[in-house]
Amino acid sequence: MASTTADRQSEGTLATESLTTLHWAGIGLAAITGAIHLWLGVSFLSSPMGLTFLFAGVVYVGAIIGVLLDVRRRLLYLLGIPFTAGQIPIWLAVNWPDLGAIGIGDKVVQVALIAVLAVLYRRSG
Repeated sequence: MASTTADRQSEGTLATESLTTLHWAGIGLAAITGAIHLWLGVSFLSSPMGLTFLFAGVVYVGAIIGVLLDVRRRLLYLLGIPFTAGQIPIWLAVNWPDLGAIGIGDKVVQVALIAVLAVLYRRSG
């Protein structure tokens, strides 16, 4: 008997057979920006900014897990776009004009992630 999405979710089983190369690209990009945010969060733990970095990093990890478990993927794509896009102007406002290589690299990753999420969202409809 074939397992359904609900069965896999209740069992906590990965649903990787339905993931495309584009999904894996999105997972990789989310993992990169998530790792950067977790690292920054730990680095700035003594300040309120550190908590925001940790929050963002945990959200990216949670979203990756959600996609791997096939938990409302379309909603994750849709929510991931503004969540990721909203970080870019905040980063610019906080860091201008000293943007730094890590920050710029992270924003390049995030722009690519937004593009991947938009395509995944359109294809899933």
